Amino acid sequence: MDLEPIGEPVNLLIKITDDILPSPDAVMVTKITPQMTRADGISEIEFARQFVDEIATPGTIMVGYNNVRFDDEFMRHLLWRNFHDPYEWSWSDNRSRWDLLDVVRLVRALRPDGISWSFNEKEGKKIPTVNLVDMARANGFENEKAHDALADVDTLIKLAKLLKEKQPKMWDYLLKMRDKREVAKLVNIDDPQPFIYASGRYSAEFEKTTVALPLAPSGKPGAVIVYDLRIVPETWAEKDLKELVKIANASYEERKSENFTPLPAKELSFNRCPAVAPIGTLDDAAKKRLKIDMEIIESNFNYLRKNRGLVDKLVAAVNSRPDFASGPDVEGQLYDSFTPDTDRVRVRAVAAAPAEDLADFHPTFTDERLPELLFRYKARNFPTTLNESEQKKWEEYRTAKFQREIPKFMESLTRLAKAPNADDFLLQELQLWAESIAPMGD
Repeated sequence: MDLEPIGEPVNLLIKITDDILPSPDAVMVTKITPQMTRADGISEIEFARQFVDEIATPGTIMVGYNNVRFDDEFMRHLLWRNFHDPYEWSWSDNRSRWDLLDVVRLVRALRPDGISWSFNEKEGKKIPTVNLVDMARANGFENEKAHDALADVDTLIKLAKLLKEKQPKMWDYLLKMRDKREVAKLVNIDDPQPFIYASGRYSAEFEKTTVALPLAPSGKPGAVIVYDLRIVPETWAEKDLKELVKIANASYEERKSENFTPLPAKELSFNRCPAVAPIGTLDDAAKKRLKIDMEIIESNFNYLRKNRGLVDKLVAAVNSRPDFASGPDVEGQLYDSFTPDTDRVRVRAVAAAPAEDLADFHPTFTDERLPELLFRYKARNFPTTLNESEQKKWEEYRTAKFQREIPKFMESLTRLAKAPNADDFLLQELQLWAESIAPMGD
């Protein structure tokens, strides 16, 4: 809890398997080639075991920077396809998770003293940024190996120490708020009151922070719909439900349009470590800096309390968004359903089984996703356990996947090769990797 490193750091590479064409753009950032992972890495199943046994220990708080929306999703899916529970690491045995990205945003918005804050220049304007590299540079612990996992962890520890030292009350309060039950007490749908909320969905002009109001439960368990009280609601009352639904479900391209105005309502999930605080934490300095006019906030609050029709339309529009899209491939279907209890013992048996037992190991699963996952688990990690028909099936899978992905992969290589600072070595390694895993005849 004092943020002092315990023991030696652990820094692992995972071997890429022969059905994977990595993102060339990602390789340009990390400088990690497929060949490096093959030379120095361990398998996904070895990593999953180390993670479960040695890293996700009881009482651990898993902390990252945008991890709730990004890293944690990779971890869940990695555990899922390697026959470990995808969720227990973040909640059982007194474990929890926390995300410092929105914490930093809220500290900047409410209690910035003692910390140097970074800005980006955009069209002659200074735009606040809390990018990890920028924050490190502004505060004198610049990371020379940005996007290297261990270097980023070291940087995050230093940033956490800075927050804890300079703003200890905010640190302790927001650490407590990683608990979804504490969030639910503040964002109380039974007695809705305005609260402070920092989120990447809000404008950088106001340091990603606003005064929000709980409107109603979301269609998803453990979430509520909240309204941005900066926004005058009368103009939205003029729109019908069909218009609001269209805005709520706008494509990425539509959202990036200069003329696009997002809904003033969004979903807040209690278990995603939202950075929230009571309205009383908003002092005069913060109101001025964030351009918050409490008279407007109160006026908008009162309007919403009296106009349930608008609230109902906004809630319906936000709830019209589809749930996490089910992928066509089994490895993207984690959120389709929980694994039935009847299969949990069999899942654990797969993870514990030695290679010599897997060839004749064909458990009868209730969950129809698991047989295909088990086949791929064997093919990637224990190819000698496959019989002749399974080997043929694996090659057919690899061929179809390669042919589907190679056009975009080569298009990326061509684009990157034209860049002024093109890294010829990395591009060549990617080309060689694609050639090495290409199915016969490609």
